[in-house]
Amino acid sequence: MRDAAGFDDFYRDTSVRMVRYGYALTGDLAEAQDLVQEAYTRAWRQWGTVSAHPAPDAWIRLVLARLATDRRRRLRGWWAALSRSGPPEPVRPPADDTVLVTTALRQLPEHLRQALALHYLFDLPVADIAEETGAAVGTVTSWLTRGRRELAALLTDPEATSASATVRVSKPGPRSTVSDHRSARMGEVSDVE
Repeated sequence: MRDAAGFDDFYRDTSVRMVRYGYALTGDLAEAQDLVQEAYTRAWRQWGTVSAHPAPDAWIRLVLARLATDRRRRLRGWWAALSRSGPPEPVRPPADDTVLVTTALRQLPEHLRQALALHYLFDLPVADIAEETGAAVGTVTSWLTRGRRELAALLTDPEATSASATVRVSKPGPRSTVSDHRSARMGEVSDVE
């Protein structure tokens, strides 16, 4: 039987030092935090043995050092493979159609967007979507019908399919372009028709 309270106390007393130690080993705070969590997970699995150890924090440090070494070896192999094959090809920008559909989807209410994504991206049947969202089957069917209708309206609007990527904003107001929204966020003034 594991002593959860004892483990909690041990974690509370030693975790900050272990993150500092992990950071010293890796030079990367996020990586250090990941390794420390993995080390404590392993300690929890073997807490009966670790808690009986004369220096449980030394056990954690040893596991942490081994995890950092393993990670470094894996990265070294990755860098070697990268040097042989060269850097990956740059990621191409999304196609215009992808940008238009994504922009239009963002204008839909969240429940419609979720239903459409589950149905068309994950090929889930209506019953599975209903189960996942907690809605009735009829409600999901309604969401899909309404979502397709609203999406089609956004995508067939001549202004929405123009090069300026005009879209309907989510709250009532004048139509504006994506670049107008970007300019407004940046504090710039632009002329909107």
